[in-house]
Amino acid sequence: MGAAGAAVELDADGRAVRLSNPDKVYFPEKGYTKRDVAEYFRAVGPGILRALRERPTTLQRFVDGVEGDFFYQKRAPKNLPDWTPTARIEFPSGRHADEMCPTEIGAVLWAANLGTLTFHPWPVRRTDTDHPDELRIDLDPQPGTDYADAVRAAHELRSVLDDHGLRGWPKTSGGRGIHVFVPLVPEWTFTQVRRSAIAVGRELERRMPDRVTTAWWKEERGERIFVDYNQTARDRTIASAYSVRPFPHAPVSAPLRWEEIDDAEPRDFDIRTMPERYAEVGDLHADMDDHAFRLDLLLELATRDEQEHKLGDLPYPPEYPKMPGEPKRVQPSRARHDDA
Repeated sequence: MGAAGAAVELDADGRAVRLSNPDKVYFPEKGYTKRDVAEYFRAVGPGILRALRERPTTLQRFVDGVEGDFFYQKRAPKNLPDWTPTARIEFPSGRHADEMCPTEIGAVLWAANLGTLTFHPWPVRRTDTDHPDELRIDLDPQPGTDYADAVRAAHELRSVLDDHGLRGWPKTSGGRGIHVFVPLVPEWTFTQVRRSAIAVGRELERRMPDRVTTAWWKEERGERIFVDYNQTARDRTIASAYSVRPFPHAPVSAPLRWEEIDDAEPRDFDIRTMPERYAEVGDLHADMDDHAFRLDLLLELATRDEQEHKLGDLPYPPEYPKMPGEPKRVQPSRARHDDA
Protein backbone atom coordinates (compact mmCIF):
# COMPACT_ATOMS: atom_id res chain seq x y z
CA MET A 1 0.00 0.00 0.00
CA GLY A 2 3.03 2.25 0.22
CA ALA A 3 3.58 5.07 2.68
CA ALA A 4 0.72 5.97 4.97
CA GLY A 5 -1.66 8.29 3.24
CA ALA A 6 -0.11 7.87 -0.21
CA ALA A 7 -2.75 7.94 -2.94
CA VAL A 8 -3.48 4.75 -4.85
CA GLU A 9 -5.22 4.03 -8.13
CA LEU A 10 -8.05 1.53 -8.30
CA ASP A 11 -9.13 -0.16 -11.49
CA ALA A 12 -12.88 0.22 -12.11
CA ASP A 13 -13.68 -1.87 -15.18
CA GLY A 14 -10.76 -0.33 -17.01
CA ARG A 15 -11.22 3.14 -15.55
CA ALA A 16 -8.39 4.26 -13.25
CA VAL A 17 -9.83 6.05 -10.20
CA ARG A 18 -7.57 7.86 -7.77
CA LEU A 19 -8.09 7.22 -4.05
CA SER A 20 -6.42 9.78 -1.80
CA ASN A 21 -5.59 9.01 1.84
CA PRO A 22 -6.60 5.34 1.46
CA ASP A 23 -5.50 4.50 5.03
CA LYS A 24 -7.79 7.10 6.60
CA VAL A 25 -9.95 5.33 9.19
CA TYR A 26 -13.66 5.71 8.51
CA PHE A 27 -15.02 3.21 11.05
CA PRO A 28 -12.87 3.45 14.20
CA GLU A 29 -14.65 0.66 16.08
CA LYS A 30 -13.78 -1.82 13.34
CA GLY A 31 -10.68 -0.11 11.99
CA TYR A 32 -12.13 0.02 8.47
CA THR A 33 -10.45 2.52 6.18
CA LYS A 34 -11.40 4.57 3.17
CA ARG A 35 -9.80 1.92 1.00
CA ASP A 36 -11.87 -0.82 2.69
CA VAL A 37 -15.01 1.12 1.73
CA ALA A 38 -13.82 1.61 -1.86
CA GLU A 39 -12.88 -2.07 -2.20
CA TYR A 40 -16.32 -3.02 -0.86
CA PHE A 41 -18.03 -0.91 -3.51
CA ARG A 42 -15.79 -2.45 -6.16
CA ALA A 43 -16.75 -5.96 -4.97
CA VAL A 44 -20.49 -5.24 -5.31
CA GLY A 45 -19.97 -2.99 -8.33
CA PRO A 46 -22.62 -4.31 -10.74
CA GLY A 47 -25.19 -4.36 -7.93
CA ILE A 48 -24.77 -0.79 -6.73
CA LEU A 49 -24.42 0.44 -10.30
CA ARG A 50 -27.74 -1.23 -11.14
CA ALA A 51 -29.33 0.65 -8.23
CA LEU A 52 -27.84 4.01 -9.32
CA ARG A 53 -27.54 3.79 -13.10
CA GLU A 54 -28.79 6.92 -14.88
CA ARG A 55 -30.37 8.19 -11.65
CA PRO A 56 -29.75 11.69 -10.25
CA THR A 57 -27.94 10.86 -7.03
CA THR A 58 -27.37 12.78 -3.82
CA LEU A 59 -24.15 11.91 -1.99
CA GLN A 60 -24.09 11.55 1.80
CA ARG A 61 -20.47 12.40 2.57
CA PHE A 62 -18.49 11.57 5.72
CA VAL A 63 -15.12 13.13 4.99
CA ASP A 64 -13.88 12.40 8.54
CA GLY A 65 -15.52 9.00 8.90
CA VAL A 66 -18.68 7.98 10.73
CA GLU A 67 -17.73 9.76 13.96
CA GLY A 68 -17.33 13.10 12.19
CA ASP A 69 -19.84 15.47 10.67
CA PHE A 70 -21.55 14.63 7.41
CA PHE A 71 -23.43 16.52 4.73
CA TYR A 72 -25.64 15.80 1.74
CA GLN A 73 -24.23 16.91 -1.59
CA LYS A 74 -27.07 17.39 -4.04
CA ARG A 75 -25.34 19.44 -6.69
CA ALA A 76 -22.72 17.61 -8.72
CA PRO A 77 -19.24 18.45 -7.42
CA LYS A 78 -17.42 20.97 -9.61
CA ASN A 79 -14.63 18.50 -10.35
CA LEU A 80 -17.01 15.77 -11.54
CA PRO A 81 -15.25 13.75 -14.26
CA ASP A 82 -16.48 14.46 -17.77
CA TRP A 83 -17.32 10.77 -18.16
CA THR A 84 -20.11 11.02 -15.56
CA PRO A 85 -23.30 12.66 -16.85
CA THR A 86 -25.62 14.89 -14.84
CA ALA A 87 -29.34 15.60 -14.90
CA ARG A 88 -31.27 18.69 -13.89
CA ILE A 89 -33.75 18.04 -11.10
CA GLU A 90 -36.28 20.47 -9.69
CA PHE A 91 -36.87 20.92 -5.98
CA PRO A 92 -40.32 21.59 -4.44
CA SER A 93 -39.26 25.22 -4.02
CA GLY A 94 -38.97 25.58 -7.78
CA ARG A 95 -35.19 25.85 -7.66
CA HIS A 96 -33.13 23.29 -9.52
CA ALA A 97 -29.76 21.58 -9.46
CA ASP A 98 -27.66 19.35 -11.67
CA GLU A 99 -26.97 16.03 -9.95
CA MET A 100 -24.51 13.34 -10.93
CA CYS A 101 -25.96 10.24 -12.61
CA PRO A 102 -23.62 7.24 -12.30
CA THR A 103 -23.28 5.17 -15.47
CA GLU A 104 -20.23 3.12 -14.50
CA ILE A 105 -18.67 1.76 -11.33
CA GLY A 106 -15.89 4.34 -11.62
CA ALA A 107 -18.40 7.04 -10.63
CA VAL A 108 -19.18 5.14 -7.42
CA LEU A 109 -15.49 4.84 -6.53
CA TRP A 110 -14.93 8.49 -7.43
CA ALA A 111 -17.70 9.45 -5.00
CA ALA A 112 -16.26 7.09 -2.36
CA ASN A 113 -13.02 9.05 -2.64
CA LEU A 114 -14.99 12.11 -1.53
CA GLY A 115 -16.12 10.28 1.61
CA THR A 116 -19.45 9.08 0.27
CA LEU A 117 -20.84 6.13 2.23
CA THR A 118 -24.54 6.35 1.38
CA PHE A 119 -25.93 7.00 -2.09
CA HIS A 120 -29.41 8.51 -2.34
CA PRO A 121 -30.69 8.05 -5.89
CA TRP A 122 -33.89 9.70 -7.05
CA PRO A 123 -36.63 7.30 -8.21
CA VAL A 124 -36.27 8.66 -11.75
CA ARG A 125 -33.85 8.32 -14.67
CA ARG A 126 -32.05 11.31 -16.13
CA THR A 127 -34.07 11.09 -19.36
CA ASP A 128 -37.31 11.90 -17.46
CA THR A 129 -36.87 13.47 -14.04
CA ASP A 130 -40.56 14.19 -13.41
CA HIS A 131 -41.99 10.65 -13.62
CA PRO A 132 -40.74 8.11 -11.06
CA ASP A 133 -40.01 4.59 -12.23
CA GLU A 134 -39.99 3.15 -8.70
CA LEU A 135 -42.53 3.10 -5.88
CA ARG A 136 -40.47 2.87 -2.70
CA ILE A 137 -42.10 1.73 0.53
CA ASP A 138 -40.15 2.46 3.74
CA LEU A 139 -41.17 0.35 6.75
CA ASP A 140 -39.66 2.29 9.61
CA PRO A 141 -39.65 0.75 13.12
CA GLN A 142 -40.64 3.21 15.84
CA PRO A 143 -39.37 3.09 19.44
CA GLY A 144 -40.49 -0.16 21.04
CA THR A 145 -40.44 -2.04 17.72
CA ASP A 146 -37.65 -3.76 15.84
CA TYR A 147 -36.71 -5.60 12.66
CA ALA A 148 -39.01 -8.54 13.49
CA ASP A 149 -41.96 -6.14 13.55
CA ALA A 150 -40.88 -4.73 10.18
CA VAL A 151 -40.76 -8.30 8.83
CA ARG A 152 -44.37 -8.95 9.88
CA ALA A 153 -45.44 -5.73 8.17
CA ALA A 154 -43.41 -6.61 5.07
CA HIS A 155 -45.19 -9.94 4.64
CA GLU A 156 -48.57 -8.21 4.78
CA LEU A 157 -47.26 -5.49 2.45
CA ARG A 158 -46.34 -8.21 -0.03
CA SER A 159 -49.96 -9.39 0.10
CA VAL A 160 -51.28 -5.85 -0.40
CA LEU A 161 -49.05 -5.39 -3.43
CA ASP A 162 -50.06 -8.75 -4.85
CA ASP A 163 -53.74 -7.85 -4.47
CA HIS A 164 -53.11 -4.78 -6.62
CA GLY A 165 -51.10 -6.48 -9.35
CA LEU A 166 -47.70 -5.40 -8.05
CA ARG A 167 -44.48 -7.09 -7.03
CA GLY A 168 -41.92 -5.69 -4.62
CA TRP A 169 -38.22 -6.33 -4.08
CA PRO A 170 -37.21 -6.17 -0.38
CA LYS A 171 -33.95 -5.07 1.21
CA THR A 172 -32.70 -4.20 4.66
CA SER A 173 -32.45 -0.49 5.32
CA GLY A 174 -29.06 -1.01 6.92
CA GLY A 175 -30.69 -0.27 10.28
CA ARG A 176 -33.78 -1.97 11.74
CA GLY A 177 -36.15 -1.24 8.86
CA ILE A 178 -37.11 -2.78 5.54
CA HIS A 179 -37.41 -1.09 2.17
CA VAL A 180 -39.55 -2.56 -0.60
CA PHE A 181 -39.15 -1.23 -4.15
CA VAL A 182 -41.70 -1.69 -6.94
CA PRO A 183 -40.52 -0.87 -10.51
CA LEU A 184 -43.01 1.30 -12.39
CA VAL A 185 -43.93 2.39 -15.87
CA PRO A 186 -42.85 6.06 -15.65
CA GLU A 187 -46.26 7.55 -16.41
CA TRP A 188 -47.19 9.12 -13.07
CA THR A 189 -46.11 12.26 -11.27
CA PHE A 190 -44.44 12.40 -7.87
CA THR A 191 -47.78 13.51 -6.42
CA GLN A 192 -49.56 10.46 -7.85
CA VAL A 193 -46.83 8.06 -6.70
CA ARG A 194 -46.99 9.54 -3.19
CA ARG A 195 -50.79 9.18 -3.26
CA SER A 196 -50.28 5.51 -4.15
CA ALA A 197 -47.84 5.06 -1.26
CA ILE A 198 -50.39 6.57 1.13
CA ALA A 199 -53.04 4.17 -0.20
CA VAL A 200 -50.70 1.22 0.39
CA GLY A 201 -49.94 2.45 3.89
CA ARG A 202 -53.59 2.90 4.77
CA GLU A 203 -54.51 -0.56 3.49
CA LEU A 204 -51.66 -2.03 5.53
CA GLU A 205 -52.88 -0.02 8.53
CA ARG A 206 -56.40 -1.46 8.14
CA ARG A 207 -55.03 -4.99 8.03
CA MET A 208 -52.61 -4.50 10.96
CA PRO A 209 -54.02 -1.63 13.04
CA ASP A 210 -52.03 -2.52 16.15
CA ARG A 211 -48.77 -2.96 14.27
CA VAL A 212 -48.70 -0.39 11.44
CA THR A 213 -49.36 3.35 11.21
CA THR A 214 -49.29 6.13 8.64
CA ALA A 215 -49.41 8.83 11.34
CA TRP A 216 -46.99 11.60 10.35
CA TRP A 217 -46.77 12.97 13.89
CA LYS A 218 -44.52 10.90 16.13
CA GLU A 219 -46.77 11.44 19.14
CA GLU A 220 -49.50 9.46 17.36
CA ARG A 221 -47.46 6.53 16.07
CA GLY A 222 -47.09 4.45 19.20
CA GLU A 223 -45.09 1.21 19.12
CA ARG A 224 -45.86 0.48 15.50
CA ILE A 225 -44.15 0.31 12.13
CA PHE A 226 -44.43 3.65 10.36
CA VAL A 227 -45.05 3.56 6.60
CA ASP A 228 -43.04 6.65 5.68
CA TYR A 229 -45.10 7.72 2.67
CA ASN A 230 -43.24 11.03 2.42
CA GLN A 231 -40.16 9.18 1.21
CA THR A 232 -41.98 9.21 -2.13
CA ALA A 233 -42.32 13.01 -2.19
CA ARG A 234 -40.17 14.92 -4.67
CA ASP A 235 -36.60 15.39 -3.43
CA ARG A 236 -36.97 12.76 -0.70
CA THR A 237 -34.81 9.71 -1.28
CA ILE A 238 -34.03 6.33 0.25
CA ALA A 239 -30.55 4.85 0.60
CA SER A 240 -29.74 2.63 -2.36
CA ALA A 241 -29.19 -1.08 -2.21
CA TYR A 242 -25.55 -1.78 -1.25
CA SER A 243 -25.08 1.68 0.29
CA VAL A 244 -22.99 1.74 3.45
CA ARG A 245 -24.84 3.09 6.48
CA PRO A 246 -23.16 5.34 9.07
CA PHE A 247 -23.19 3.02 12.08
CA PRO A 248 -20.07 1.83 13.95
CA HIS A 249 -20.13 -1.71 12.49
CA ALA A 250 -20.35 -0.53 8.83
CA PRO A 251 -23.63 -2.21 7.85
CA VAL A 252 -24.97 -2.07 4.31
CA SER A 253 -28.43 -2.04 2.77
CA ALA A 254 -28.77 -5.64 1.62
CA PRO A 255 -31.13 -6.96 -1.06
CA LEU A 256 -33.02 -10.02 0.16
CA ARG A 257 -35.23 -12.76 -1.23
CA TRP A 258 -38.70 -12.71 0.30
CA GLU A 259 -38.10 -16.13 1.82
CA GLU A 260 -34.99 -14.77 3.58
CA ILE A 261 -36.49 -11.84 5.42
CA ASP A 262 -37.62 -13.78 8.52
CA ASP A 263 -34.22 -15.23 9.28
CA ALA A 264 -32.08 -12.32 8.12
CA GLU A 265 -30.13 -10.36 10.71
CA PRO A 266 -29.50 -6.83 9.38
CA ARG A 267 -26.28 -6.57 11.38
CA ASP A 268 -24.86 -9.55 9.50
CA PHE A 269 -24.63 -7.56 6.27
CA ASP A 270 -21.63 -5.28 6.37
CA ILE A 271 -18.71 -4.22 4.19
CA ARG A 272 -16.76 -7.34 5.19
CA THR A 273 -19.48 -9.97 4.75
CA MET A 274 -21.42 -8.57 1.80
CA PRO A 275 -18.74 -9.15 -0.87
CA GLU A 276 -18.73 -12.87 -0.04
CA ARG A 277 -22.52 -13.01 -0.18
CA TYR A 278 -22.53 -11.06 -3.43
CA ALA A 279 -20.01 -13.45 -4.98
CA GLU A 280 -22.29 -16.33 -3.98
CA VAL A 281 -25.79 -15.04 -4.86
CA GLY A 282 -25.15 -12.02 -7.08
CA ASP A 283 -27.50 -9.04 -7.17
CA LEU A 284 -30.87 -10.29 -5.93
CA HIS A 285 -32.52 -7.19 -7.41
CA ALA A 286 -30.94 -7.63 -10.85
CA ASP A 287 -34.24 -8.51 -12.52
CA MET A 288 -36.05 -5.38 -11.32
CA ASP A 289 -35.25 -3.64 -14.57
CA ASP A 290 -37.07 -6.40 -16.46
CA HIS A 291 -40.37 -5.35 -14.89
CA ALA A 292 -42.49 -2.20 -14.89
CA PHE A 293 -45.84 -2.16 -13.11
CA ARG A 294 -48.85 0.14 -13.29
CA LEU A 295 -50.40 2.15 -10.47
CA ASP A 296 -54.01 2.15 -11.72
CA LEU A 297 -55.32 -0.17 -9.00
CA LEU A 298 -53.57 1.70 -6.20
CA LEU A 299 -54.89 5.01 -7.48
CA GLU A 300 -58.38 3.48 -7.54
CA LEU A 301 -57.83 2.44 -3.92
CA ALA A 302 -56.79 6.00 -3.09
CA THR A 303 -59.97 7.31 -4.70
CA ARG A 304 -62.11 4.89 -2.66
CA ASP A 305 -60.33 6.00 0.52
CA GLU A 306 -61.15 9.60 -0.31
CA GLN A 307 -64.75 9.05 -1.37
CA GLU A 308 -65.92 6.26 0.95
CA HIS A 309 -63.74 6.82 4.02
CA LYS A 310 -63.20 10.59 3.74
CA LEU A 311 -59.44 10.04 3.92
CA GLY A 312 -57.73 12.89 2.15
CA ASP A 313 -54.10 13.89 1.83
CA LEU A 314 -51.57 13.65 4.65
CA PRO A 315 -48.98 16.25 5.75
CA TYR A 316 -45.89 16.84 3.64
CA PRO A 317 -42.38 17.18 5.10
CA PRO A 318 -41.76 20.43 7.01
CA GLU A 319 -39.45 21.95 4.37
CA TYR A 320 -42.16 21.68 1.70
CA PRO A 321 -44.24 24.60 0.47
CA LYS A 322 -47.92 24.24 1.36
CA MET A 323 -49.38 21.73 -1.09
CA PRO A 324 -52.91 21.72 -2.60
CA GLY A 325 -55.34 19.68 -0.51
CA GLU A 326 -52.83 19.15 2.30
CA PRO A 327 -54.26 19.15 5.85
CA LYS A 328 -53.10 21.65 8.45
CA ARG A 329 -49.42 21.02 9.09
CA VAL A 330 -49.42 21.24 12.87
CA GLN A 331 -48.97 18.45 15.36
CA PRO A 332 -52.22 17.41 17.05
CA SER A 333 -51.20 18.18 20.64
CA ARG A 334 -50.18 21.69 19.65
CA ALA A 335 -53.38 22.16 17.66
CA ARG A 336 -55.43 21.10 20.69
CA HIS A 337 -53.43 23.49 22.87
CA ASP A 338 -53.96 26.35 20.40
CA ASP A 339 -57.71 25.64 20.29
CA ALA A 340 -58.04 25.60 24.08
